[in-house]
Amino acid sequence: MTPRTVPAPAEATRRRTPPVAAGAVRRAVPVAAAVVLLVCVPLGRYAAPHPPERTVAAPWAPPGGEHLLGTDALGRDVLSRVLAGGTHLLTVSLLTAAAAVVCGTALGLTAGWTGGRTAHAVRALCDLLLAVPALVLALVLAVALPGTTAVVVAAVLSGAPLTARIVTAQCAHLRDSGHVLAAVERGERTSAVLVHEVMPALRRLVAADAGLRLVTALQIAAALAVLGLGPQPPTPDWALMLSENLPGAALNPMALLAPAIPLAGCAWMIAAAARAAARTPGETG
Repeated sequence: MTPRTVPAPAEATRRRTPPVAAGAVRRAVPVAAAVVLLVCVPLGRYAAPHPPERTVAAPWAPPGGEHLLGTDALGRDVLSRVLAGGTHLLTVSLLTAAAAVVCGTALGLTAGWTGGRTAHAVRALCDLLLAVPALVLALVLAVALPGTTAVVVAAVLSGAPLTARIVTAQCAHLRDSGHVLAAVERGERTSAVLVHEVMPALRRLVAADAGLRLVTALQIAAALAVLGLGPQPPTPDWALMLSENLPGAALNPMALLAPAIPLAGCAWMIAAAARAAARTPGETG
């Protein structure tokens, strides 16, 4: 019988390295792309060939000449408005997602660590808030609040409970883990244990959840803007452009497609970054 050849340590390392490196690249690329996107979108206004609010040609002019994507319902350059149209939408969505994650994480840590009646109260509050769809809540709030404020409040009230549920379950599991029990036995304060022992174990989960909260906030903000409850004309805004240019879609389809593509692309890229952040270091898929 021929003895089985055991690969040398160096050879075994070389065999394991490519999958690990490939997994690291697959995690890093979507996250880096999303970061670049969020940094570049606010700079788009400075690359616009024309002032986004100014009429520069006849309405619904087709693409060509000085206007690569044509003009919109008021004769404004579509390309310029697309380049300038993502700043408000993404800014509101980022602030909203950050608030939802912070509030949800705080609630989840409190419920998961304390347990008992506190955990039951937090779960009941989350169930109550999740009983109302986010968009319906935003429409109700928009009656009494400005559109942007309604988006922020609705997205936080609908997103924070989802984050809280996830963090509560994980925190309750980590509470009985060895490194956490050791920190408690050393006499460390609860706040120190949560910050130094529990939160590092939750960072990947919270990062992935933050991406999902950002996509949700983006969807709510876009929906309200399309309904006329977001930024008001002549502000360049991707979602507002959809409602403004829908009547002339047959005359210049790019006036409708141009804002729809980056809006959908942002949501897809952020969701891909969230999936990448959720992968463990050893995952390659």
